[in-house]
Amino acid sequence: MVSRSNRSRFVPVLAWLMAASAPLAAQAPAQAPLRLSFADAVRLASGEVPVVALATLRTSEADARVRQARAALLPSLSLGGSWANRTFNSKSLGIDFSFPLPGGGTATLPDLIGPFNLYDARFSATQTLFDWSSVRRVRAAGAQADGSRAERGVTVEASVLTTAIAYVRAVRAQAVVGARQADSAIAAELVGLAEAQRAAGVSPAIDVTRAQAQLARAQGLLLVAKNQLDRGRIEVTRALGLDPATPLAFADSLAPSLGAADVPVQRDSAVSAALAARPELEAELARAAAARQTGSAIRAERLPRLQLAGDYGVNGRTVPNAIATRELALQVSVPILDGFRREARLDEQDAVVRESWVREADLRRQIAAEVDAALLDLGSAEAQQLVAREELRLAESELSQARERFKAGVAGNIDVITAQVGLVRARDTEIDARFAAATARISLARAAGVARTLH
Repeated sequence: MVSRSNRSRFVPVLAWLMAASAPLAAQAPAQAPLRLSFADAVRLASGEVPVVALATLRTSEADARVRQARAALLPSLSLGGSWANRTFNSKSLGIDFSFPLPGGGTATLPDLIGPFNLYDARFSATQTLFDWSSVRRVRAAGAQADGSRAERGVTVEASVLTTAIAYVRAVRAQAVVGARQADSAIAAELVGLAEAQRAAGVSPAIDVTRAQAQLARAQGLLLVAKNQLDRGRIEVTRALGLDPATPLAFADSLAPSLGAADVPVQRDSAVSAALAARPELEAELARAAAARQTGSAIRAERLPRLQLAGDYGVNGRTVPNAIATRELALQVSVPILDGFRREARLDEQDAVVRESWVREADLRRQIAAEVDAALLDLGSAEAQQLVAREELRLAESELSQARERFKAGVAGNIDVITAQVGLVRARDTEIDARFAAATARISLARAAGVARTLH
């Protein structure tokens, strides 16, 4: 049995643990938790989160700018009508209007003419026949739209990466909670064993105290682990754009298949696949193409621009007496000099193109480096898993042997406590190794530009 002094020290510890866990129980959501698998999280992150929605809208804006640029090459039609009532000062023209009369003498127009009405209704149309600069601008806008779509791919990859890492952290916290629950169960069992040994007179009271202290420590670590799991749920909801109060139940665990993706296993194949799939590189190529097309459009401004314009309508002082009038014009404009502004714009676009070349070359090197680093991390994590599993097996065996020795009365429970601490450390190491492997698989998928294929 537990001594009165030991019982008086242990009861406040249990009371504190119960009081600390009460707020967590009070905060537990009433509704059923949303069961979320890793594949579901990746799917949601690639299409239904705010950052991806904003990127999609920016793509729509870029497509609209293409249509705006194309409008310069399409017909322009308009209808118009007017009514005017006016008076006219004949002297305002600077001409003396006088004419001879048949019977002799002269007559002049009065200074004020009017008022009179004037009606006009007209249909106008213009069509560009040749404007190579506008053609190039349409192509530049199209290249910019391609870049916007590639930027959306960058956003999707980043969103998937954030969500996948948050999910893996949450299931790691879930695994830690399971480990701490197992530690607490072992600690409670050892308390019972120590009390039995103390009652049988084969172990001192300090063994019970040590076991109780280990139980309190295990319960405290369990509370910390549960808090980390709750924080992990919040991170996942935030990554998915959900209400942070949404209860989640994670369907996956830190299994060897968590975070797998369609990535080649060979280094050269992985780098080649990354160079072909990374949306950052595609976006940079699109920016360079847009800059080149813009430069071509500026150069094409030196070429003549040919436009056909016409209108047809009726006008007159009264509607019944209005007569039809028309105009048809072929307009040619040839730019000659604009203060060398065109040349400066060309120099700017050439600098933009060269800047893009530098970024592209550096980005290719960065992609290769990221793939290499991810492959190294994955290989190291897989090796660490083997070591951690063996360490966990040995720690479990050590605890089992120490417990048997304590039961047999040939050793105190200090060996059991030491072995239990070693088992806690081994469990954490094994969980961390599995977490590192899953994280490395996710990083490799991101480096290869195929994070959207994570499952």
